[in-house]
Amino acid sequence: MRVLVVGSGGREHALIKKIKESPRVDYIACAPGNGGISYDAECFNVGATDIDGIVNLAKEIRADFVVVAPDDPLVLGMVDALNAEGFKTFGPNKAAAIIEGSKVFSKNLMLKYGIPTADYKVFDNPADVISYIKEKNEFPTVIKADGLALGKGVIIPENLDEAVAGVKEIMEDKIFGASGNKVVVEEFLTGPEVSVLAFTDGKCVKPMVSSMDHKRALDGDKGLNTGGMGTVSPNPYYTDEVARECMEKIFLPTINAMNAESRTFKGCLYFGLMITPKGPKVIEYNCRFGDPETQVVLPRLKTDIVDIFEAINSGTLSDLKIEWDERACACVIMASGGYPKSYPKGLEITGLEDGNLDGVTVYHAGTKLDGGKLVTAGGRVLGVTALGDTLPEALDKAYDGVSKIHFENAHYRKDIGQRALKA
Repeated sequence: MRVLVVGSGGREHALIKKIKESPRVDYIACAPGNGGISYDAECFNVGATDIDGIVNLAKEIRADFVVVAPDDPLVLGMVDALNAEGFKTFGPNKAAAIIEGSKVFSKNLMLKYGIPTADYKVFDNPADVISYIKEKNEFPTVIKADGLALGKGVIIPENLDEAVAGVKEIMEDKIFGASGNKVVVEEFLTGPEVSVLAFTDGKCVKPMVSSMDHKRALDGDKGLNTGGMGTVSPNPYYTDEVARECMEKIFLPTINAMNAESRTFKGCLYFGLMITPKGPKVIEYNCRFGDPETQVVLPRLKTDIVDIFEAINSGTLSDLKIEWDERACACVIMASGGYPKSYPKGLEITGLEDGNLDGVTVYHAGTKLDGGKLVTAGGRVLGVTALGDTLPEALDKAYDGVSKIHFENAHYRKDIGQRALKA
């Protein structure tokens, strides 16, 4: 088979490395890819949101299957365009991808179908948001931009001044563009967070192993929200009992709700959950593999991922047994100094030579090749990942890998997995 993967980050690199394991695949292309991905797939300089460009590329390379990994092209309808040209795809169509594309849609869906989530109100006027927050006078509170915002469209003000500043940034300064035309204001939930990715063909739901993300930039969960500074799997808070409750009250009801709305979801549905004192509740949905959760979930997948993609495409997922490695997995993100604000690019990366990193897999997120040298090209640069019989063993291996990789002002958290170890 010839497979095309759309995207350019660590998630895409993890998908490509897993697809490479399939004996059914003899050629992988990626658009646009990155420096590290170019060692595992042929990269083409076509933007991930260039729908016509991707369709033409799929024709040119005679792709048998196209995996659309990022949120933007899914929400824009790339899968619909590929399907219209006869390509088999992995990823939801435009009608289903709205579950991530609009926070207002997803909150209203949960309310309508009784899926547990935080209480909320929707606003399209900044003054109304502020008067509502003043009136409620409950902090911290949660303010979310309606549309896509690179995983950063959520602010959690601790007081009124922070709320006013946040609403101004999102709704008036438009730091996330049109995504901030509407906002959702939610009650602040407490409890451990759990990420669960699930394969679904619109009828059957097969959750993957659980994971725990670390969103804040600095140790001790301090600093700005990022796209994720590291992950571990499994998440100790996601017990068998919690998993059963999630299947009954969240996973299946969500799939059924989308079917009832004529928006059948096929692909990977990400459930961002909080295990509150009143049981699990949905914080957010994503219409695709999470990044960096994918980097600890896919190393534990034993079943051929291409078989899973085909089963979802043909609606036969219930017939497939999906098997998982019992070992733990840890991923530490090495980011550019300054991330998630401004940071330099083009810094040389060393220490990735073969044999230097035994037992460690490095997923490239923000790298490029510059005259044969590998250099930084983004905020999150590398995901240094390892499996271990126990979580401490996986973490030790991953951090040992981090210690051998160098670029100027590399920034990483030193406490990834500590919350999980204390559970």
